[in-house]
Amino acid sequence: MNRNYAAEQSAAYSKVAEVTIFFWIMKVLATTLGETAGDFISMSLGLGYYVGLAITFGILSIILWAQIGSKGYQPALFWTAIIATTTAGTEISDFMDRSLGLGYFAGSIILVTGLALSLAVWYARVGNLRVYPIATPSAEIMFWIAVLFSNSLGTAFGDYLVDNVGLSFIQGALVTAAIIVAVAALHFFTRMNDVLLFWIAFVFTRPFGATFGDFLTKPIDAGGLSLPREYASLVTLVLLLTVLYVSLRWPGRKSLPRSE
Repeated sequence: MNRNYAAEQSAAYSKVAEVTIFFWIMKVLATTLGETAGDFISMSLGLGYYVGLAITFGILSIILWAQIGSKGYQPALFWTAIIATTTAGTEISDFMDRSLGLGYFAGSIILVTGLALSLAVWYARVGNLRVYPIATPSAEIMFWIAVLFSNSLGTAFGDYLVDNVGLSFIQGALVTAAIIVAVAALHFFTRMNDVLLFWIAFVFTRPFGATFGDFLTKPIDAGGLSLPREYASLVTLVLLLTVLYVSLRWPGRKSLPRSE
């Protein structure tokens, strides 16, 4: 069978979004929404981290069950699952730091170890770490496990920059943005492994979105804009849906080079 034809057939059955510029914009917005929604559940509603973690994991389990059982790529369902993992990631990071008392640095070490192990198991089970296309349940399950570890790790790192290093929310966003730009440069101008670059970018878009979410909602004397979390979440959701709508109708859209 023609190699290009086989690749097109595989992509036609893919369960995940293509890695385009729209993918990364929506990822950042999804992480911002996950940060504000997670804080709304645990803080604004006063439910605490134990209850917040239970609620977000319950919702995440239902959404992932629907996503993995669906046929082909369902944009609304896929991005709902991404939002759910970012919301759960917020709760996991805060639970490890504030409820278990591990601190963000130790939490980050645990989470980066979990991410590395999930990728190792993925490779052992599937034989590759291709991010797109993903068309088998085994690969998709490992993908979502890695996504959850990545989003939790990104949250912990972002909070570490602000709470431990002492950066402002804007400074934290600029640091993570610089890392993302560096990763993009390595992608386009070097032969560095695309799988490694993808997951580095995936991790660091999380603190970039999270610090922006904190900037929107934290008190003015803490360097934020003090917007209600529910309003910030609604605005971010509208922006994400707008970008998704544009991406699905963009003429001649072309994916970035794919991870193998």
